[in-house]
Amino acid sequence: MQQAQSAAVAWHAVRKRYGRVTALDGIDLDVRAGELLALLGPNGAGKSTAIAIALGLKPADGGEARVLGHVPGAMEARRDCGVMLQSAGLPESLKVRELLELTRSYYSAPRSVDDCIAMAGLGGVMDRRYGRLSGGEQRRVQFALAICGKPRLLFLDEPTTGLDHEARGALWATLRRMVGEGCAIVLTTHYLEEAEALADRVAVLAGGRIVAFGSVQQIRARVSQRRIRCVSALDAARVGAWPEVRSVCRDGERIEIVTDEAETVVRQLLFEDSDLSQLEVQRAGLAEAFVEITREAA
Repeated sequence: MQQAQSAAVAWHAVRKRYGRVTALDGIDLDVRAGELLALLGPNGAGKSTAIAIALGLKPADGGEARVLGHVPGAMEARRDCGVMLQSAGLPESLKVRELLELTRSYYSAPRSVDDCIAMAGLGGVMDRRYGRLSGGEQRRVQFALAICGKPRLLFLDEPTTGLDHEARGALWATLRRMVGEGCAIVLTTHYLEEAEALADRVAVLAGGRIVAFGSVQQIRARVSQRRIRCVSALDAARVGAWPEVRSVCRDGERIEIVTDEAETVVRQLLFEDSDLSQLEVQRAGLAEAFVEITREAA
């Protein structure tokens, strides 16, 4: 367990079953200080169960989890952890300011109120009752409560659900700041562009097992899929009939092609359209890699 002891949070051979369903099947995983780990997977893959075990909310059936060097749920660990789950049972009658001041009182050296407001984007809602807020505003309040204690370790389970584009971008900036300050973050999200933008490492869960692990670049490199973009007068339906082409779409003068045989398709494009221009070939994004990896695992 040397690796686990030096990590902010670690799961070692952790197993969990619900009746006949295996939620976690012996996962080994760790997250270091100053690192954001994106924990990805389809619904039911075991992401929330892994977080619940690390928080001491559910016991593991086998293996061991350690949080900041302590057993899950230990007071020493809880003081340095921040948590934002998919749902929060906060009293709707309290004002945002009251919720924040109450939560800050649990910590010996919390962030200032002004810092929490700025980091979570709470300007203009502090004197409103929590139950009167929109879903996105409530998520921002929950985030402020998760970070107000200056956590060394932060668990975020689908944190940007319900947030608009501007609020999501502001939260991303805050997470980058916290990672830069040495905070370890475990993030689950269904927004794969979010993981691609923020994650230092990615773990893909499927059927309770880790089926892919590494940097975003390493995960993307696991699939051979490429995306070709170019300006061409070729008929999209004709290009889509080529055996190497998975899909094709046209946007004005540009066509975009998805293929596993980029070199073959590029040669065919150049052969059939002598006026072709602005040719680009890109590796599959994290979203395409995620789909391919989870399909293979299934």
